[in-house]
Amino acid sequence: MEFKFGGSETNQKTVLGHPSGLFVLFFTEMWERFSYYGMRALLVLFLVASLVDGGWAWERADALKLYGFYTGLVYITPIFGGLIADKIMGYRKAIVLGALLMTLGHASMALEGTTSMFFYLGLFLLIIGNGLFKPNISSMVGQLYKNQGKEKDAGYTIFYMGINAGAFLGILLCGYIGEKIGWHYGFGLAGVFMFFGMLQFYFAQKIFAKIGLSPNHKEDIDDVIEDSIEKIEDDLEDVMDEAKKSKVTKDRLIVIGVLAFFTVFFWWAFEQAGGSMTIFASDYTDRVLTGNGAYTFKIVNTLLTVIPMLIITWVLGMLFKQTFSKYSLSNILLGTSFVIIWAIVIWMLVREFQSDKAEVAASWFGILNSFFIIAFAPLFSKIWQSKYNPTGPVKFALGLILLGIGFGILAFGSMGIPLGAKTASVSMVFLILAYLFHTLGELCVSPVGLSYVSKLAPVKLVGLMFGVWFVANFIANTLAGITGSYIDPIVEDYGMTTFFLIFTLIPIGAGVVMIVLNKTLLRMMHGIR
Repeated sequence: MEFKFGGSETNQKTVLGHPSGLFVLFFTEMWERFSYYGMRALLVLFLVASLVDGGWAWERADALKLYGFYTGLVYITPIFGGLIADKIMGYRKAIVLGALLMTLGHASMALEGTTSMFFYLGLFLLIIGNGLFKPNISSMVGQLYKNQGKEKDAGYTIFYMGINAGAFLGILLCGYIGEKIGWHYGFGLAGVFMFFGMLQFYFAQKIFAKIGLSPNHKEDIDDVIEDSIEKIEDDLEDVMDEAKKSKVTKDRLIVIGVLAFFTVFFWWAFEQAGGSMTIFASDYTDRVLTGNGAYTFKIVNTLLTVIPMLIITWVLGMLFKQTFSKYSLSNILLGTSFVIIWAIVIWMLVREFQSDKAEVAASWFGILNSFFIIAFAPLFSKIWQSKYNPTGPVKFALGLILLGIGFGILAFGSMGIPLGAKTASVSMVFLILAYLFHTLGELCVSPVGLSYVSKLAPVKLVGLMFGVWFVANFIANTLAGITGSYIDPIVEDYGMTTFFLIFTLIPIGAGVVMIVLNKTLLRMMHGIR
């Protein structure tokens, strides 16, 4: 019998028109992103918090540098995690091992009050675990579909929604509990749901049949490293040979290099979200609301939280209907995680309504990115499919310019902050608008870059070019932390407005250059659109 989708017979049962296995991966990825973004929302806030407030009282510069190195390394380890999965353990074992390492990492960080050793061990385990988990679960999504058409694209879109749902809930709940109850509780909560995600995947993995199993041949790690180095050398030789033989290939590889170069400018500024923008939210933003303002915020926050939870729970119910008889333990574990998350959500909302005022958590602003993506992604998708669809380089330029405008709004809102001020009370509106423009920029850049790498690179060089793209992201994230670490001396001598103008002018300038290069890059793509 010919199956429509890859995987087992149970995987042929559909949820929203897609194989059930997609939603096993959806919820696994959702809990992983919950844990990652939940921890990321707390990292800088915890490091700079005073000893009285349970933090480490680090200087902002040191906290932002650590943040930059951490988020940067998260983009390097997937290169090696993918190689290890390909050569040794297969996607499924790599996902389970990666999830286990990240669970242990969060547990270690939850012990941060005992000794700093546990904190750094936790970060190390999270970086290694992410490298094993991230590239391999995305690869499994692709193998569920037997064709490369619209169904597969739609499957990745649903998977991407799982990423944003997890990020949204992780920032909201881990951030709230970390700031309002205790840092180690926030770090620990992130690990709880990573653990549930690992278990529900492990006990449902037979739904994928042969997808993601270990390679038939076994090699030790030295052989893998040696083979990997040889492969990279061969790929580089192929690049040179292809470029010599074909002007078309050479031109397209140059375009990938140009896009990778300009993506550094985008993520360098965008990743201030977890660093300097979080500090701005914590110390320079008026987050205490009273009267009608407090009541309005509580209503909005309730709707923002409950509506996505209801939608995700509805999807969960449909998955149960198709898979419970075959994978009941996995379903029970997944259901238990949702019972816990609903209990936390209800507790948080009731706790907030019991207070006369509303003190918005500094980490709360991080949820806006995920919310705006969910709200505006359908609109952007329609524009890209219409006659108004701009070229790839113009999309990149728009993304950079929109990002710069977001920082320009913050620069304008900061004009009243005195030189060297450590605190201020700027309206939340400026930060909300900044996140809106940053997200609109992300919707122009993020889907475009990876798509063009896959289209422009010769088939046998796609892996190497994705590696180049990851390295560009590593550079951007690391530079984001290092640049953000200069916030205090810049604010001291030139003011907060000047600090944000740096992230306004450079992306907009890069965007203008991309517009100038548009026709040249289109010509060098040789028909790829």
